[in-house]
Amino acid sequence: MTDKHLELSKQAGSLLLQKNLKLVTVESCTGGSLAKLVTDIPGSSAWFECGFTTYSNASKTQLVQVPAELIAQQGAVSQKVALAMAKGALAVTDGDIAISTTGIAGPDGGSPEKPVGTVCFGFATKDGIFSTDKQRFSGDREAVRSQSIRHCLECLCHYLETGHF
Repeated sequence: MTDKHLELSKQAGSLLLQKNLKLVTVESCTGGSLAKLVTDIPGSSAWFECGFTTYSNASKTQLVQVPAELIAQQGAVSQKVALAMAKGALAVTDGDIAISTTGIAGPDGGSPEKPVGTVCFGFATKDGIFSTDKQRFSGDREAVRSQSIRHCLECLCHYLETGHF
């Protein structure tokens, strides 16, 4: 990850700490990289609750309560599944804010409807604020993951500063 990623992670941590909030991550295409980055920050245990790496559809259902029917209807890479991942993580933890990622990092696995680089994000808070986003990133597998993590952190910081994602 870049220095910008680390800077954003520190900023998010500082804001979470100021607001006495705990973050939960639910990652598919980023494979736990977001959780790793935020826990690289000393003192992150004060504001990071836990992270789930729900790479398989079964783990999305078993660990964070995403309905199997929703995955079957929408596909794992969808904004509705991303939001269900974030909401489910809050339901099974003591976290205050959850961020989820689900996408196609490549180099294969894409389709005309969901090409490589498509990533869906879910954001949920215990206060009932929910949001989703869908981005199309370019580059190789690592570039897609890196851009996804940066997007998560930028959205988190924006929410913590403004009250909306």
